Amino acid sequence: SQVLDTRDIQVFKVTVNGQDAQFAFGEKHSFKGTPLEITFPNELRRGQEAIVEISFESSPQSSALQWFTPEQTSGKKHPFLFSQCQ
Repeated sequence: SQVLDTRDIQVFKVTVNGQDAQFAFGEKHSFKGTPLEITFPNELRRGQEAIVEISFESSPQSSALQWFTPEQTSGKKHPFLFSQCQ
């Protein structure tokens, strides 16, 4: 499994290597946010890569999330979301 930090987002779906994965939010913390625990559908071998895709919606309260407009990106076609939290 994998635990990620979140803050004020709504998660609709998670996939790992193209397969649906189960996910659940932990207990919300006042300044740390809310942990999102993702359970991988299959066990990974040591060194095996995993592509995790999360379908979500942010809100104005989603701190540390920032957007580049398409015009601000190198390809000029799609917006880009980034986070300064780690």
